Amino acid sequence: MNAARMSQAGREEEPTVKADEIRKLEAYLQHKFELPKLSVRARPKKDDSAEVYIGDEFIGVLYRDDDDDDLSWNFQMAILEIDLDEV
Repeated sequence: MNAARMSQAGREEEPTVKADEIRKLEAYLQHKFELPKLSVRARPKKDDSAEVYIGDEFIGVLYRDDDDDDLSWNFQMAILEIDLDEV
């Protein structure tokens, strides 16, 4: 997945997640998963993606992909074997 774009100066630019996109993504995921505790937060050192939490627990990352002007979002969640032992 290469979502970088060329700037007018010829440099590659990563897509930027905007505050209004974060609000929309959060509302969508809360509704889809029936989980009002779910939150989407800007990442502290990166602006090409956002973090997803349930309460205070980090559960994954949403990546912005706007290749070919077709905007989509990819949710990546790692599940560790130790997490499965908690179920």
